[in-house]
Order: sequence, then structure tokens, then C-alpha cells
Amino acid sequence: MNVTIVDYKSGNISSVINSFKEVAQNKVKIEVTSDLNKIKSSDKVVLPGQGSFKSCIDALNTINGLVETLNDFALNSKKPLLGICVGLQMFADVGYEETETKGLSWISGKVSKINNHNGKYKLPHIGWNEINIVKDSKIFKNIENNSHMYFVHSYEFIPNDKNVISATTDYSSNHVCAVEEENIFGTQFHPEKSDKTGLKIIDNFISL
Repeated sequence: MNVTIVDYKSGNISSVINSFKEVAQNKVKIEVTSDLNKIKSSDKVVLPGQGSFKSCIDALNTINGLVETLNDFALNSKKPLLGICVGLQMFADVGYEETETKGLSWISGKVSKINNHNGKYKLPHIGWNEINIVKDSKIFKNIENNSHMYFVHSYEFIPNDKNVISATTDYSSNHVCAVEEENIFGTQFHPEKSDKTGLKIIDNFISL
């Protein structure tokens, strides 16, 4: 089996690569590429994202055919795909970071700035916070509720259909930190920076 981490030059993804390789330990082939044929032929895809919603969407669009290949993988082939941080946010129809930007429209919704209640809460929301698992998600298998995960973000994904939400976290308000819809999974937190619990989530995804 092979798992492809999409490298579309959206910031430093070395910790994502290293943690997947650590979990895979030669049982599974981990490939880091933006090669469309390699993405098409892979069993699972990881879509990381660092920086702003707009910069990540722009970077995807810079690689000719990449968005169409990802659409085909996620929506037609229905193979497992995991979005991390901005990788999850890009599932939305639209994001409002920097400027209004069209998303991938895989899971209907929007990405808006976290309400920090006039500066009462610091943004970005950075550091460890506990997650509340709200639905039986495959990537949370054997993960205890209220586990702590590592976050770095100022914007939140607000899906139209609340049934896709698999976990939430409290920071200024209750917001979405994980989603699952059929073969599409996403985490707002960084599993690759969330110690053993995060590695277990990566293992669950690889083992799907």
C-alpha cells in the first residue's frame, strides 16, 4: 500500500513527512510528491497545509491539473484522504482569510476568523488543547475523549452540515477540530505534533 503526501510547496511539511514515515516503518510506502500520476495511483492521500487559506489554494492552483486530480481522488475514486490544518480548511466552499477565496467545495461550509471577543483570546490559537470527540470516527479509534492535541490557527472551518463534525475544541467558543464524511477526513490540529496520541491518529488513517 502506498500513501502520498501532497507536496505543493505550502510551507514546511517535514514534521508531517517524518511522523508518517515513523508510523509506517516500511510496512507502507510513503511518497512525497506533486506528481499527478503518483497521486492518482496512490491508495491514500494526505493534504497538509501551512500558511493562509488563500496562499494554500493559490499554491494548489499553481500546479497544473492538481486540483482536478485531487477532486477525482476524493469525490470519484472515493479513496481515503486526510487534510491537516489548512488542508482541512480547504475542504470548504469559501475562506475569508486575506480575501474571499474559493475552496475545494468537498464539504460545504466556510472558513472564518475565530471570534476572539475583542482581544480577550489571543490569536492564533496556539498550543495544546483538549478535543471533544462527538462521533465515532475511524481515525479516533482507541483515542480517549478529551485527549490533548496541538493547534496553531486563527481561522475555523464552519460546515453547513453538523453531521460531518467528528470532534470539537473549546477556545473562545466551541469550534470544529475534526471532520469525517465518507472517505474524507480532516483535522484542524496537527497530529504530527501531538505526541503519541497524534501518531495513533496517523496510524488509524494508514490502517483504514
